[in-house]
Amino acid sequence: MMKFNLRVLATLSLSAALLIGGARDSSAQAGGIGSPHSVTVTPEQDAAVKAGLEWLANNQNEDGSWTASIGYKLNTDYEYTKRAGHVGVTSLACIAFLAGGYLPGRGTYGRAVERGLDFVLSCTKEDGYITWSDTRMYSHAFATLFLAEIYGMTHREDVRQKLQKAVDIIVSCQNAEGGWRYEPFAPESDMSIVVCQVLALRAARNIGIRVPKSTVDRAAQYVVDSAITRDDVSMRFRRNMFRDDAGAFHYQKGSNSRSSFPLTAAGVTALHGVGIYSDEAIQDGLRYLMRNLDSFNEYYGQHEDGHYFFWYGHYYGVQAMYTAGSSQWETYFEKVRELLLDLQNSSGSFPNRTGPGEAFSTAMGVLILEIPYRFLPIFQR
Repeated sequence: MMKFNLRVLATLSLSAALLIGGARDSSAQAGGIGSPHSVTVTPEQDAAVKAGLEWLANNQNEDGSWTASIGYKLNTDYEYTKRAGHVGVTSLACIAFLAGGYLPGRGTYGRAVERGLDFVLSCTKEDGYITWSDTRMYSHAFATLFLAEIYGMTHREDVRQKLQKAVDIIVSCQNAEGGWRYEPFAPESDMSIVVCQVLALRAARNIGIRVPKSTVDRAAQYVVDSAITRDDVSMRFRRNMFRDDAGAFHYQKGSNSRSSFPLTAAGVTALHGVGIYSDEAIQDGLRYLMRNLDSFNEYYGQHEDGHYFFWYGHYYGVQAMYTAGSSQWETYFEKVRELLLDLQNSSGSFPNRTGPGEAFSTAMGVLILEIPYRFLPIFQR
């Protein structure tokens, strides 16, 4: 039975947002729609972003890539098979430059973006799959998102052609559940993969790339079916489901799958990505994130020294809070910002003891801090 009102699913034909040009305004405000709540970009935050971008620029490889550990999640650990130019991390690093207001071929980091773009384009296979050194669907989605943002700015025909093929691969390998997994055409799905594909499709459709509505609808249903509602908790409490799980999202569809802070951030952001902005479950998800924010930060941010759960949890968490325009946005972001400023290394990088490495965490840290800049269409309301 459906738990959400899906009346808004057809709204992915939203008008494409325009990239805001020019220099960053350190007094930029970010707040809820029709809300007095705002976040001011502080000088410390701006300095942290600049230091992070400088670190990324200084650590880019000659071929335009960034080196990272290529591997997979194993419970809460990260197993890797090699360190090489990583197409997903390269895409995130380039998106961080774009989100800071730096365009391809223009400004201080224009050349870094161009080189990164050349690397990503070179990793696009004939069938549209974007991979290098055995990277998987996470990386394909981040690369597709990057190409969508680039095409929206440049209208380069070579980018459009490869972007359309990349989107077509996402569409064709959507499985019977309505989701995606680590490898193309996998029969199972999970929320951490689904949200990546949804945001890539959203960005592509926003700038006129063909995305079937049926793909969006089926993805929306998967996200809907992965939510834990208050009714679910009441029915299953005797089976040891914690009451605090109300508002959370499952890793995989089904009541026996785990839930967590990052998965809930991903679930709410995925709902926004498919065009659902107003629903009880979104508000429950936001409340879940606020209830668990301090403990999540303390464990995965400080105790685990920038675990990859921390980075992807807040990458989606800031998007969920910001897009919702909730009164909780200000409190959430200011707590996260304070911790990020404390975690940043003197070199400008951010730590990642467990995960792909410092290029990944630095791109993520910078992106999280940049969302109030409102330069990138995918980060705009």
